[in-house]
Amino acid sequence: MARFFQPKKKNQLNTKHQSFMVEKLDHHGAGIAYQNKKPIFIEGALPGEQVLGQLSESKSKFARANLIKVQKASEQRVSPVCAYYQECGGCNMQHLSIESQQQYKQQTLNQLMSKFARQSMDLEPPILGSEQGYRRRTRISLKLNKKTRALEFGFRKKHSNEIVNVTHCPVLERELDSLVEPLYQLLQTFSNQEHLGHLELVKGDNTRVIVLRHLKPLAKQDQQSLQQFANQHQATLYLMPDSEKLEHIAGARAYYLEAGVKIPFEPNNFIQVNQSVNQAMVKQALNWLALTAQDRVLDLFCGLGNFSLPIAQKATHVVGVEGVDTMVAKAKENAAMNAIDNTQFYQANLEQGIAGQPWAAEKFDKILLDPARAGASGVIEQISTLGASRIVYVSCNPATLARDSLSLLSQGYKLQKLGMLDMFPHTSHLESMALFVKD
Repeated sequence: MARFFQPKKKNQLNTKHQSFMVEKLDHHGAGIAYQNKKPIFIEGALPGEQVLGQLSESKSKFARANLIKVQKASEQRVSPVCAYYQECGGCNMQHLSIESQQQYKQQTLNQLMSKFARQSMDLEPPILGSEQGYRRRTRISLKLNKKTRALEFGFRKKHSNEIVNVTHCPVLERELDSLVEPLYQLLQTFSNQEHLGHLELVKGDNTRVIVLRHLKPLAKQDQQSLQQFANQHQATLYLMPDSEKLEHIAGARAYYLEAGVKIPFEPNNFIQVNQSVNQAMVKQALNWLALTAQDRVLDLFCGLGNFSLPIAQKATHVVGVEGVDTMVAKAKENAAMNAIDNTQFYQANLEQGIAGQPWAAEKFDKILLDPARAGASGVIEQISTLGASRIVYVSCNPATLARDSLSLLSQGYKLQKLGMLDMFPHTSHLESMALFVKD
């Protein structure tokens, strides 16, 4: 008798609504409940809450569920400040009080450092700023709906490429937020709206910047209308005909002030989103480095000179290293414009180590690192060869900070200070700063 292969039937996901008791938050801000010892991750749920959920994914070691209803609410639960919060993917913790958000982030930092770097200590006081109106840059998605022929204007929905139409964002700088609705009204008058890509808004200390990404040339009338809008609102206008090209159309070039230093930037350059927290962060970094007039300082991942230029005002010499050529050129220009002549800037791929780099043959008294989320794994193993007695590590990912801390500890450094920076209130995004010293 012939036998035919029959694939095993996949287990059907139980989509019936179930009640869960939430025990804690994960490191991304989702609530965790347990079912037969298996963790169930539920976005929007808080510790101590009884919630009704619906499984959306079930694996052998974990599951995910959508929050249907909060049956018993936590005392830490608050009403979101944003009308779009339930749909918009920009913030994920507005349902938790701001004080509890800050406590959660400090606990997360300490837990990760304890678990992976085996370092548990009392944290320094956190660097905090305003919980609203703090973002000085944003990107607004644009898309012409093929069915309704209406222009969609807003932010991506949670876990989706669909767009939530917005006319107001409470975490956006007030001067930028005031441009959102009038720009929406203006772009709806454009011809060929299907060729619009996205809109970027950036706030400098001297101007507001508008960048329009467009996939094909704008109609003459549309460009004139946009330029008139920029002039009327005393804003700076750029057009972006492709992802690598910026055309400056009108207005002053933007800059921001940091520790008495003017730092000009282009709208596609990286700058910290939260200016008040950035100012406090730079001040604390300089304090933790304990700079003297005799110090030679190395700033790795230096960008435009956010740390390098303020450091140069207190040290004898500063070397900044950055992977992006245009940022290195900009840092050099910024130093010259501020009449700072004790800096040198180099381009180097810091993911590939420091061997053979001219600056790596020098010795430094202090080092500052401010890497991207991936951390500093390319250079961290060679740090001790540079001779620094103090290292300040600014991190936007506590997991890679913990990993890199292990390397510094093995090289003879001690973790002396650790603190949280609330750069992005109402999100689970966590920034931190660590000080390592060697006798």
